[in-house]
Formats: sequence, structure tokens, C-alpha cells
Amino acid sequence: MNQVQKLRSYGLQALFAVYIYVLFKIILFKFGSINFSFLWQQLKRSPDNLAGSLQRGNFVPLATLSNTYHHLTPSTLLNFAGNIALFIPFGMFLVLLSPKGKCSLSGVLIRSLAVSGILECAQAILSIGTFDVDDLLLNTIGGLLGYILLLPVLHAPKSSKKGHSAPKDNPASAGNRRII
Repeated sequence: MNQVQKLRSYGLQALFAVYIYVLFKIILFKFGSINFSFLWQQLKRSPDNLAGSLQRGNFVPLATLSNTYHHLTPSTLLNFAGNIALFIPFGMFLVLLSPKGKCSLSGVLIRSLAVSGILECAQAILSIGTFDVDDLLLNTIGGLLGYILLLPVLHAPKSSKKGHSAPKDNPASAGNRRII
């Protein structure tokens, strides 16, 4: 790996770290400041608050989404779109940070679901939000969308040098091609 590739790799890792920080800040702290003493207090009270938090949570897939569809407001639309949009970069980063860009769709699905699950469980345990299975679905869709949006860029033909175009097909070999 040459110096430029190392710098790119470190830069991408740094951007991913910033993204994860912002993701946690938005989902867990709703853009507020991160107060570790508050979190510690919430964690100490967690056994008392956890039962109530779980009762308020949504464990029925598509229940919140159905309610959102039938009672569409700017706030519910923002929540719906935001849950997807927040995880689009996650899917992209997974591909970009994987060795040789070889991250599978199933790998992105599992990792997006896992990170979303950690965040949703943290909201319930720390009583700083509500567990919602539909958020898991939307976040995972966002991660998959990020993966899908990045695929055409990764598979685009690359030219070998500046000013040179990609090699063209040899018309003489056209007769040897099988057309199905």
C-alpha cells in the first residue's frame, strides 16, 4: 500500500469514526450534549425504568409504520425518512472499509441490523428513548440502500491512465461472441 492509499484509508477511517459519533449523538442524545453523569444515573435506575420502557416500546413489526402511513404529519415523515437516511452512510462505509470493497449484501444487512439493535436497546436500557422494532427495519433498509447506491460507483469501468480511455472491443472478435 503506497502513501496515498494509506492516507485515504486513514481519512476514511476517521470519517467513519466521526459518522458513528454523530449517529450515536443523534439517536441516543437527540442532538443534545453527551452527559456521562446523566447516563450513569440512568443506568443505575435502569432496573426500575426498564419495565416501563419495555411496555412503551413497539415489538410488533410494521405497527409504527402503519400508524405513520395513516396519520402522516411532517414530524412522522421526518422520523420515517430520518431513520433510513441516518444509516445510508453506514452501508457505504461498510463497503468502502472492507478489504478490496468486498462486503456482501447479507454482511451489510447483518451489521446494519446489529448496530441499530444496539442503539434501540441502549435507548430502552438507559430510558432515553423508546425501543421500536420498526426503527430496526428502517435503519437496516438505510444501510442496504447505502450499499446499493455505492455499487455502480465501485463497478464503474476505470481508465488506466489520465487521458487514456478504457480499451475498446476488438471488432474482429465480434463474430466469436455468443449472443443469448
